[in-house]
Amino acid sequence: MKLPNDAPAISVHDLSYAFEEGLGRKEVLHSVNADFWPGEIVIIMGPSGSGKSTLLKLIGGQRSLQGGSIKIKGHELFGVSQKRLVELRRHMGFIFQSHHLLAALTACQNVQMPLSFDKRETAKSSRARALAILQHVGLQGHEDKLPAKLSGGQKQRVAIARALVNHPGIILADEPTASLDSKTGREVVDLIQTLARESDCTIILVTHDPRILDVADRLIHLEDGYIKEPDIALEPSKAAKALFGKR
Repeated sequence: MKLPNDAPAISVHDLSYAFEEGLGRKEVLHSVNADFWPGEIVIIMGPSGSGKSTLLKLIGGQRSLQGGSIKIKGHELFGVSQKRLVELRRHMGFIFQSHHLLAALTACQNVQMPLSFDKRETAKSSRARALAILQHVGLQGHEDKLPAKLSGGQKQRVAIARALVNHPGIILADEPTASLDSKTGREVVDLIQTLARESDCTIILVTHDPRILDVADRLIHLEDGYIKEPDIALEPSKAAKALFGKR
């Protein structure tokens, strides 16, 4: 799915979403419009309940669209078939706060999982690719350990390796540093940035953590389901002050 140079990797137009709540509905997103470009890192911030994770899940095809449009590399998600949705999601990598590693599988086997859907891959070739990217994220010597034997930072590195093993054009990260101490969180975000830059990925990163703003090209601030102000093109220190005041 190659794009012309002037086309967004992701285009969100007039997006709205609501949850059923009791006898009524709670509006979570209101007419959201945003474009995300190839090679760009965008951080979405806002208070709890502002719609950040919902927006990320809609972009990732984890929730069905109710109103508006999301295009992934020019392909509309609204009304798309399940088969087509699966195909589009194979061009995305997902990184979550809680790792979502399978406890019974080694680090290498967890990273191999996305490759199991590729008919061109064999057990030998997928293991070789998994080992290569685990080495790239600094986990050589830990490849055959189960998640229970890994630290929090190491588990998140496995999750990053799993997200990147298919060389996706898009990476969606939901609070990837929330369960990590500041030093480990910084290392993880720097790693996401470095590896994604090498692959020219589009990264959308949802976070509450103001310490990692400097990895982004842009900030989007969501509040009560609205983009409250225009996207902020970073100079990071100015962006942090604009959103949080002096610290």
